[in-house]
Amino acid sequence: MAPRPASHAGSWYSSNPDKLSNELDSWLRAVPSQLPSGTQVPYPGARVIVAPHAGYSYSGPAAAWAYKSLDLSNAKHVFLLGPSHHKHLTTAALSKHTSYRTPMGDLRLDTDIIKELASTGEFESMSSGTDADEHSLEMHLPYIYKMCSLQFSSPSDFPTLVPIMVGSTSRKTEMTLARILLPYLQSPDSVFVISSDFCHWGTRFSYTYFLPSPHPPAPVSSGVNLTLSSSTMRRSISDSIHELDWACIDTMTGKAGLKEVHKRWWEVLSETGNTVCGRHPIGVLLSMLDAAVKLKSESKAGEEAATEVYWEALRYERSSDVVGLRDSSVSYVSALCVPFRGASGA
Repeated sequence: MAPRPASHAGSWYSSNPDKLSNELDSWLRAVPSQLPSGTQVPYPGARVIVAPHAGYSYSGPAAAWAYKSLDLSNAKHVFLLGPSHHKHLTTAALSKHTSYRTPMGDLRLDTDIIKELASTGEFESMSSGTDADEHSLEMHLPYIYKMCSLQFSSPSDFPTLVPIMVGSTSRKTEMTLARILLPYLQSPDSVFVISSDFCHWGTRFSYTYFLPSPHPPAPVSSGVNLTLSSSTMRRSISDSIHELDWACIDTMTGKAGLKEVHKRWWEVLSETGNTVCGRHPIGVLLSMLDAAVKLKSESKAGEEAATEVYWEALRYERSSDVVGLRDSSVSYVSALCVPFRGASGA
């Protein structure tokens, strides 16, 4: 089958290979070589990142923080999980293509792993049209190509790609998908890229949830839905959006508790309704991490085998500040995760 085309090139990002490469380089250079934690990049063992997928004029600089932190030193496979924006899907879907095109070159898909996943019966198959329409996967391809070109001497040596489109899954389905994908996450030669923007705020997104009092100490469940007839706010909408997003970021990264993070993730989204478009790919990842920690803790060798999951939130940006109800914004988050810190290969 022909490569999946770079269908959003020329609109969401440059179709000119030299211009695109230079833009990616400039955004990567703008990221400090030392993270807020004090660690040099790439972060050793950071085989998992969460990064946005909006047009590069909006989210390209923020995504650079995640990609510059990504550790590809042992990578043979890159699993790319993104949400479905156009096709109604209650599970996950796999690509029929054997390669994905970028303006800078093609990325080979791992057809063997895709066949293994398909054989479980838990995945659908994307049509070529659905595949081409979905931007949540495509927007990561130029960055993946760029980072591989910096790590490997030839495109023939690049890790293979496993793109997975995740639909509007139930928590149970996310746990099922996580169980299937966990062995790949446990392998030190696998990298996971999770595609997600965070809060989409404004009437055009049908989301105007607002926290009248700062969180914390006020619970995130204490908010109200603003309307044009709402009385004058005593605090800025942008501050409320910031707090809603960080309630989700802190949950994802375990700051709100290290046990049953997947369950907590669903709870905070239920309490706030936050429009995190990659909530389900993130849910699959968190279920994998929960399961891995549980398996290690139940193992007799658990104390010897690393069980710690380390997260670092790297960058938080929004497309614009929201002053009034007629304004809107989308939030962009970059984060890294070391799934088994201290384990072999991490």
